[in-house]
Amino acid sequence: MNQRAKTVAERIKSFSDEVIAFVEKSSDADWMKTCDWEQWSMGVTARHLGAAHLSVFNLADMILKGQALPPLNMDQINESAKKDAQAHAGCSRAEALDELHKNSAKMVAFVSGLNDDDLDRKGSMPAFGGDVSVEQLIDYVIFISAAKHFKSMQTAVAT
Repeated sequence: MNQRAKTVAERIKSFSDEVIAFVEKSSDADWMKTCDWEQWSMGVTARHLGAAHLSVFNLADMILKGQALPPLNMDQINESAKKDAQAHAGCSRAEALDELHKNSAKMVAFVSGLNDDDLDRKGSMPAFGGDVSVEQLIDYVIFISAAKHFKSMQTAVAT
């Protein structure tokens, strides 16, 4: 395995393991607490992390295949996330954990198979300000955006 890809894969695994452990330990009362940043319940936010952020391998794979990324901006992405959150407002802990486990494993396996050229390959999407490499996409979606969601969940539970 490529060392750079291995490092990214290990970071993803560590992050997702931390999120999964947090979700597993949360109480029923925690599950319903509102996360300030999203204005969603902790449960919906946890599901969103698993279903959306940890499935970014779909976009990364499009870049690797030379396919055009969806021409979405951040407002469109946020609106889509809001609609998805509303559609899954009553999601169960099992559903959220299933998404987290399933997509975390897929994401780690996907990244583990990459090399430096793959990580550097670029695609273009308005939401990311134009060109973005596979590694930059992963970094933003998981280690910046998903990390904000996780922090929001932790803050909600702490209050």
